[in-house]
Amino acid sequence: MKVPVSHAAPGTKLDDMTSVSGRLLSALGVTKGDRVVALAPNCPQTLIAFLAAASLGAVWSSCSPDFGVRAISDRFAQIEPKVLVAVNGYVYNGRSFDTMTTVAELREQIPSLEATILVDYVGGDTPSDTPSDILGGTLDWDAQLAANTGAELAFEPVEFAHPLWVLYSSGTTGLPKGIVHGHGGITVEHLKALALQSDLGPSDRFFWFTTTGWMMWNLLISGLLTGSTIVLFDGSPGHPDLNVLWRLAEQHRVTYFGTSAPYSQSCLKAGIKPAERYDLTALRVLGSTGAPLSVEGFRWIADEVGKSVQICSVSGGTDVCAAFVAASPDRRVWLGELSCAALGAALAAFDEAGKPVIEEVGELVVTEPMPSMPLFFWDAPDGSRLREAYFDRYPGIWRRGGVRMGTAEFYRVAEGFEQVADSLVIDTSAAGNEDGQLLCFLVLTDGVKLEDVEPVLRKELRGALSPRHVPDRFVVVTEVPRTLNGKKCEVPVKRILSGVAPERAVSRDTLLNPDALTPFMELAGG
Repeated sequence: MKVPVSHAAPGTKLDDMTSVSGRLLSALGVTKGDRVVALAPNCPQTLIAFLAAASLGAVWSSCSPDFGVRAISDRFAQIEPKVLVAVNGYVYNGRSFDTMTTVAELREQIPSLEATILVDYVGGDTPSDTPSDILGGTLDWDAQLAANTGAELAFEPVEFAHPLWVLYSSGTTGLPKGIVHGHGGITVEHLKALALQSDLGPSDRFFWFTTTGWMMWNLLISGLLTGSTIVLFDGSPGHPDLNVLWRLAEQHRVTYFGTSAPYSQSCLKAGIKPAERYDLTALRVLGSTGAPLSVEGFRWIADEVGKSVQICSVSGGTDVCAAFVAASPDRRVWLGELSCAALGAALAAFDEAGKPVIEEVGELVVTEPMPSMPLFFWDAPDGSRLREAYFDRYPGIWRRGGVRMGTAEFYRVAEGFEQVADSLVIDTSAAGNEDGQLLCFLVLTDGVKLEDVEPVLRKELRGALSPRHVPDRFVVVTEVPRTLNGKKCEVPVKRILSGVAPERAVSRDTLLNPDALTPFMELAGG
C-alpha cells in the first residue's frame, strides 16, 4: 500500500483531519503530557494521529504491527499510555495478518489505557476465529472522526524541552530503554538535517522505506517541516519483487529516495536495473542507512540508478533520532565512505586514554552538545541512566555505545561472493572466552557447498583485509538472525555463544526470524 501525503498547508485535508483527530483525543481526556501510542503501519492514519497528539502536547510512541505482544508491551507499558490507536490487521508479502488478539492482550497488559481506537485497515470482517468480545470497548476510528467534524486546528503551547515522542533501544539484550526527545531539540535537528543538509523544500517528494518502529519514520514525517510532499509506503520492499520501490519512485516522481543498504545490496545481487526500466529522472538523491553501504553498492547505484544521483550514506541512531555522519549537497561522494559530519555534530574518535585519533580505530564521541540529544530515559527523568549510558567513559563527552570493532569489512568481502547470500561474523574471544575464536557464519546460495567457497573466501579476506580478519572457522546456517528492523543480531548471538541463556540474551519478540537462533544455541550447547 502506498499513499502520498501532501504537506500540511492551511486548509488541506491533512490539516482538517489533524484537527478532527485532536478533538477526538481531547474528548477522550488526552491533555498535555499524556501518552498516546499506536500499533500501526506507515499509513496516513498513523501520521494524523501523531500530529493530533503533538498538537495537544501529548507524548507519542509507536510500534509496527508485526511486533510480538511482549515486544510491544515491554515498550508501551513502561510509559503508561492513556490512548491506544491500533489497526485490526496488516498486509505483508501479499498476506493479511490479524492483530485483534494482540490488541486484546495489550489492553489487558497495559492497565493505564483508558481508550482504544481501532482502525479498519485491512477491510472486511474480523476473522471467525477471533473471540466475539474482543472488540468490546474499542472505538471505531472512522465513526469517531465523523462524530467530531468541524473542529478548529489548535495547538497547546509547550516548553522547548517538553517531550514530543519516546523511541526505544532495540531491546535485544534487555527491557528496551525509553528514549525521550523534546519538541524544540528534535524540531531544530530535523529542520537542520532536512532543509539544510538534505536541501529539501516544497518542490520535493521525500520517501524513505521504513516502519513505524524505526526512527526513520520520525525523520520521514518531519519532511513536512520543509513543505515537502512525503510519500508513505506500507508493505514489503520485495513483494511482488524488488522493483516495487522503484515503481513507486517513478509513479510519484520521488526526488529524495531513502532506503537501507541491505535493500540496495539485494537489488545488486538480483541484477535489478531501475533506471533502465523506470523513469527516475526526477530523482536527485538516494539516501542509505541501517548498515554500511559497500563499495559495490555505491557502484551499483551510480551505474543502475543514475550517475547524477547523489548517494547519501548516513549513520546515526535512535538515541539522537538523527545522523552523526552524513552527506551534503556541496560535498563529494567517495566509494564506501560517508562524506562528512552532520551539521552541529562535533565528532571525534578517542583512544583508550581519551585522546583524539585519526586514521585509527577509536570510540565515536561527540564533544559538544547536539540539538537532539535525548532529554532522559523514561524511567529515570533525573538523567541518571542517560549519564550512565553515554557519559560514564569520558566525563562531559558523549560516547556512542555499540560494537567496538566494525564488521562491515567482513560483510563487504564475504557477501561480495555470489555463492554467499548472507553472513554473520562473531568474535567469541571478545565475549570473555580466552579460548574464543573468530567465527564466520555463512548462508550459502542453493547448490553451493562450504568446501566450494571457503578456500577462496579465506584468501580474499586475507588479501583484501589482513590475516587477523580471517575467521578461525566457517559455519553454514540457513538464516542470519535479524531484528524486526532488519539488523543483524551480532550482540545477542555473541552473548549466546558466551554461555548466556537465550531468553536473557534476546527477546524473541524483537526478532524478525527467531527460529534462526537455533543453530547458535546448539553450537553454544555442544
